[in-house]
Amino acid sequence: MDKITFTAQVADAGLRLDSFLAEKAGALSRSRAKALIKEGAVTIDGTATDDPRKAVVAGSVYALDLPAPVPAVPEPEDIPLDILFEDAHLIIINKPSGMAVHPAPGSWDGTLVNALLHHCEGQLPGIGGVERPGIVHRLDKLTTGVMVAAKTEAAHTGLSALFAEHDIERSYLALTRGAPRPLAGTIDEPIARATGDRKKMAVVRNPDGTHGREAVTHYKALETFGVRDKGTGLPAAALIQCTLETGRTHQIRVHMSHVGASLIGDPVYGRSKGITAWGSGEGYEFAKNAARAFERQALHAAVLGFVHPITGENLRFEAPMPDDMTGLLAALRRLPGDTRD
Repeated sequence: MDKITFTAQVADAGLRLDSFLAEKAGALSRSRAKALIKEGAVTIDGTATDDPRKAVVAGSVYALDLPAPVPAVPEPEDIPLDILFEDAHLIIINKPSGMAVHPAPGSWDGTLVNALLHHCEGQLPGIGGVERPGIVHRLDKLTTGVMVAAKTEAAHTGLSALFAEHDIERSYLALTRGAPRPLAGTIDEPIARATGDRKKMAVVRNPDGTHGREAVTHYKALETFGVRDKGTGLPAAALIQCTLETGRTHQIRVHMSHVGASLIGDPVYGRSKGITAWGSGEGYEFAKNAARAFERQALHAAVLGFVHPITGENLRFEAPMPDDMTGLLAALRRLPGDTRD
């Protein structure tokens, strides 16, 4: 346990105790400082206090007993990571398909958290008093692409604020059955848990005026492929770029399905829906077989950009489309009548 002492200056007088300690300690969030005060880890001129709202008095000596980080419950695992960037505060990785972010039923090990605990051993001073990486967003287990994790509490707090304020650039690539109409636009539809199935999300606008949480997706069809049967003339499939303004669970998957362009391979929102309606002839059977064989939602987090919460540097990272999606894309490009920007 480390003891840190601060002598309050005239400029500090009147500050809340938790705010004062967070400011002086640097890597400590106010919520964590508040928790430590309530746990009896702070003294003022040698006398313990448990009041985080107590006003700071100039000239008084404040001492904080900062406990060592509690070992994380997940075990560190030596799992290779595709690291795009790393410094003392952040780590950016290109997550593969099949890797869950957090341990959970069905994925207690082999997760990104397990891998980061091993990779960042000795570099995690503690977030909320626990030795763990700070995960501020996540990708579904089967979704690939760019993710950021914090290595310090200050970075975690800063990243959380950026995501809460939607001050993050996030761009995804998706391969869909059919294509949205129009081919570019914005989907502004609230999302909540689906009625009767807690594992699914859905667009929810109730007659009584209650809705799901705000969810906004900007999208653009970069390419379309083939045509559907029955004389519609509509594309059989498309490569869609989606830019998130919000970050709800399954947002892109739900929104694309809502507009009739669910993701190829999506096991929850329509794995094979629409494929049988594709046209026939040269190229179609090959593309149909490739689409039916695709074993996950065809979704990839391609771009992540933000201002570094500690250094202020503008950061932007891109991850190339993984091999399984590039193979599916090549199969779709064999369909006649494709269009490309």
